[in-house]
Amino acid sequence: MPLILDTGPLLAALDAADPDHARCAKLLSEASEDLVVPTLVLAELDYWCHRRLGVDVWLTFLDDLLMGVYRPEHPTTGDLQRCRELQSQDKDQPLGVVDASVLSLVERLGEDRLATLDHRHFATVRPAHVDALALLPA
Repeated sequence: MPLILDTGPLLAALDAADPDHARCAKLLSEASEDLVVPTLVLAELDYWCHRRLGVDVWLTFLDDLLMGVYRPEHPTTGDLQRCRELQSQDKDQPLGVVDASVLSLVERLGEDRLATLDHRHFATVRPAHVDALALLPA
């Protein structure tokens, strides 16, 4: 059973000054399941690491990814079709492609949990396969 990771917990775990650092670092370090990072999350994490933490933090994360600490998961054509559906649903509270790709991956893998700090989107958007997602860290 994999644990799919959104950008927020990864960034918080990398940033010791982040208010969510301790609980996110604990979630990742104590996880027994595969830690899956959607590839669009990688692009967002790269941006925020460069902006807030510097290139060395990004490179350290990338080294961990290359060593197998995290498993990247690329969007399929079906995932991108689902992203389009999700992004066209509520134009008053638009869902970006990164968040839509995270949700489509959660659905494709049949997971009912997601590591995210983005409760604004993921507590309100309903996945197709369950009534609601358990959002971690709790």
